[in-house]
Amino acid sequence: MKASSKFDIIVYGATGFTGQLVAEYLAAHYAGKSDPKWAMAGRSLDKLASVRDAIGAPADTALIQADASDPVSLKAMVDQTRSVLSTVGPYQLYGSELVAACAATGTDYLDLCGEPVWMRQMIEAHQVTAQSSGARIVFSCGFDSLPFELGVFFCQETAKKTLGAPVSRVKGRVRAMKGGPSGGTAASIKATFAAAAKDLSLVALLKNPFVLTPGFEGPKQPPGNKPLLDQELGMWTAPFVMATINTRNVHRSNLLLGFPYGKDFVYDEMVLTGAGEKGEANAKRVVAANAAMGGPGGPKPGEGPSKEERESGLYDLLFVGIGEGGRQVRVAVRGDRDPGYGSTSKMIAECAICLLRDTPEVPSGIWTPGAAMGNRLIKRLIDHAGLTFEVEA
Repeated sequence: MKASSKFDIIVYGATGFTGQLVAEYLAAHYAGKSDPKWAMAGRSLDKLASVRDAIGAPADTALIQADASDPVSLKAMVDQTRSVLSTVGPYQLYGSELVAACAATGTDYLDLCGEPVWMRQMIEAHQVTAQSSGARIVFSCGFDSLPFELGVFFCQETAKKTLGAPVSRVKGRVRAMKGGPSGGTAASIKATFAAAAKDLSLVALLKNPFVLTPGFEGPKQPPGNKPLLDQELGMWTAPFVMATINTRNVHRSNLLLGFPYGKDFVYDEMVLTGAGEKGEANAKRVVAANAAMGGPGGPKPGEGPSKEERESGLYDLLFVGIGEGGRQVRVAVRGDRDPGYGSTSKMIAECAICLLRDTPEVPSGIWTPGAAMGNRLIKRLIDHAGLTFEVEA
């Protein structure tokens, strides 16, 4: 991490829907003299000024012109700051030059990426550079995949306390979710499908649960691609549209932490849809909704729910750890806003603050947020971002 700079955090993409929410959160909670020095960046200074006024940010909040298609402007931006928080996706279309610039200059970087193939490409291209420059590159700091990655971490910490050891099997189950994934997530799915259609070699990477653990291939994982009756929970389950990124990040965390979950660790994510025939019918409806996600009718980047819709949203995630002899631990992670926008904007903002303030000793390289910041990030999310982490009986 850079020792000092003009700014501590630059919100890149502050004129977009999610970027504006991040800037609004920082303006509301971190605008004091002792708080981090932060700025807003985007393609249009006029639009940035309008956003600054609309969110009630201080009039002297710095505005920086930067464009994903102009590497010189990106270099000028990162040279001024200790960290960049990017909401400009799909990252495979607009993110590569910025990651390269941050890795080269020792600038910390955080994003909301849910694109595993691009992340693998960035790891291969920039891990060594980031390690030598001092940059901490942290992908997936929003709903994909923070509550899931930290949910497994918390489940394993609970297993160590109650069972005496980590468990080799964890089930992630979505019990409730009000408010869907963001337009950026939908755009990322479409971009990923389009890239795979052009380059069929990417299909194998997309299907590989260990795409984010170069050099390590673990055991066979549940496919999670069709409705199934979960015998242990007595409920039907349906595929979860974000499992293809979340499960990959969980396995990367295990690798980065030195395999505390074991090299035989198995993890999957599904949506709980209920018991009996009704649960089975609900599961089929989820499959149909997932298929529509990549279609033309889904949310678009820059669009999003109203303030009331964001504040009435929520999510409730269950993690079941299964140990020796079938002994179990169960933990819940819940959020108090809609997952794709209201909660995501708080999570990534607090990730940036945590990396800056609470974990200066985290080594350089390419990280998952949970592996980098662990319990200190959980505490910050509980204290500031409306998340709860609870052990269930």
